[in-house]
Amino acid sequence: MGVIAAGHELTVHVAEEILRSGGNAFDAAVGAHLAACITEPVLSSLAGGGFLLAREADGYERLYDFFAQTPLRRRKQNETDFFPISADFGETQQEFHIGMGAFATPGTVKGVYAIHRDLCTMPMKRLVEPAVRLARDGVTMNHFQAYILDVVSPVFTAFDDSLKVYGSKVKPGKLVQEGDVLRIPGFADFLEVLALEGEDLFYRGEVAQQVDRFSKEHAGHVTRDDFLAYEVTRRKPLMVNYRNARLAVNPAPSSGGTLIAFALKLMEESDPDAHPFGTSGHLRSLALAQQLTDAARIDFLINHGLTAPGEAILEPDYVSRFRRNMREHPRFPRGTTHISIMDNQGNTAALSTSNGEGCGHLIPGTGIMMNNMLGEEDLHPDGFAMWPENHRITSMMAPAILSMADGSEVALGSGGSNRIRTAILQVLLNLTDYRMSLRDAVSRPRIHCEKDFLSVEHGFDNDQLIPVLEAWPNHKRWSRSNLFFGGTHSVMRGPDGFQGAGDPRRGGVAKVVI
Repeated sequence: MGVIAAGHELTVHVAEEILRSGGNAFDAAVGAHLAACITEPVLSSLAGGGFLLAREADGYERLYDFFAQTPLRRRKQNETDFFPISADFGETQQEFHIGMGAFATPGTVKGVYAIHRDLCTMPMKRLVEPAVRLARDGVTMNHFQAYILDVVSPVFTAFDDSLKVYGSKVKPGKLVQEGDVLRIPGFADFLEVLALEGEDLFYRGEVAQQVDRFSKEHAGHVTRDDFLAYEVTRRKPLMVNYRNARLAVNPAPSSGGTLIAFALKLMEESDPDAHPFGTSGHLRSLALAQQLTDAARIDFLINHGLTAPGEAILEPDYVSRFRRNMREHPRFPRGTTHISIMDNQGNTAALSTSNGEGCGHLIPGTGIMMNNMLGEEDLHPDGFAMWPENHRITSMMAPAILSMADGSEVALGSGGSNRIRTAILQVLLNLTDYRMSLRDAVSRPRIHCEKDFLSVEHGFDNDQLIPVLEAWPNHKRWSRSNLFFGGTHSVMRGPDGFQGAGDPRRGGVAKVVI
C-alpha cells in the first residue's frame, strides 16, 4: 500500500492509518504533519511554514511553497521584543533570537488547505482526527523528543504561556521529561474547529485577530493585515541531471535546492570509483564542494545584491569558475522536520516543515507555538534589522525526489538549519555514486563544511581523516552521531518494492505498509 518515513513512531502510525483507510500519499502527509505538531512539538507547528514536493501518479510534479513571509511593515529593532538565546547541542552551541519580534507571517495552515484542495481525497475532518486524539489523550515523550526540547529549553521556558503547556506537571519550572505525557487539549479543540471552519478561521477570523492583539501588546511586527495578505505559491520544481540520475528539488527563491544542485555540479568532477566512501580522497572532495558552494552563495549574493541565490548561479560559466577550484585548490591532492510518503497508486509526497525554534509565545487559546523565522541568522545574512518587507523568506529546506537509472524513485528531505543542504547532498551521493542501500545512504556518517570550518560526525576511519583534518585545521570532531547533521527521512519505490529509512539522528522511523 505504500511506505512512510518520518521523525516519530506515532507520526508514521497516523500516516499508515490514513493509507489503510483508503487515503493517498497526500492525505497521509497532511494527517501526519498535523499529528507531528503534538508528537514532534519542537520541530512542527501550524504557525510555521514549509514546502511540499508532490509527484502525482501520472508523473506531474509541483512544489507548494507555504514558507513564512516577512511582515508588511517592519518596526524599529529597538522597539520590538527580540533577544538571543543559546541552544545547547551538547558538543556545540548555536544562537537564535526569540520574542514576538522574531515572529514572521506563518504559511502552514494555508499550505495544508491548498494541498488538501488540489491533491487529497479524504475530508479534512477525517485527517485531523488522529492529531485531535493524540493532543487530547496525550503523547508520552520519547528520548529524542525530550532531548531536543531540552536543547531549546530557553525558548520554551522564556514565557509563562509556553511553560504552562510544555512544563512538567511533577517538576515545577521544568519542561516535560522523557516518559512524561504531553497533552495539549487546546490544540485538539482548535483542530476540530479548524476542520469545520477552514483556513479563514486562521487567516481572516479569530486567530488573525488574536495574533494582531498579542503582537501589539508584546512588541511584534505581524498584524492582521499580514495574515490577510498571505498566499501559497505553486512552483515548477528545479530539475537537475547528475550522472545517470535526475533530481527534482525545491527551486528559488528558496536556496537549499539550488545550492544542492550547485554542489552536485561540482561533485561531477570527482571519481567515486577512485575514492570510495570514507577515504581521504572522498572526504576532501566532499568538504571542498561544500566549502565552495558556501563561497559561491556569498559571492553571488554580493555581486547580484540579492538575499538568496537564484538559478542563475547554475549557469555553466559561473559553475566552471568554481570547478577550477575543485581541481586546483591546494586542499584537494568542508526547528525542521521532514515526512516522505509513497503510495501504491504512484503518488509521492516529500514534505518539509519548520517552526524555527519557536519564538517562545503561543497563539492564545490554541496551544500553537509561533515561529521565530525573523530570528534565524542564516535566513537573514544582511542582519536582523535589514529584512525586506513583504517578501517570502528564503529557506534551506529542500524536499526532493530522485529518479535513478534503474527506474527507482527516492523521496527525501531533511531538517537541520544550514546543514540541510549538506545532509541531503550526502544521501544523494551515497545513492548515486556509491550505490548504497537506502538505509545505509541515510545512516552513514556525515561532514559539514561552512566557510573554513569543518564538522565531522563520528564514524569515519581515523587514518583516512588525518590528512583531511590537516587540510582543515579549523575543525570539530563529534564523539557521536547527532541531530546537528540533519534528519533525512527517506522512502524508495524500486524494482524490489518499497523501502524506507528514518534518520536515527532525529528519531526517524520508517514503515512499509502492506
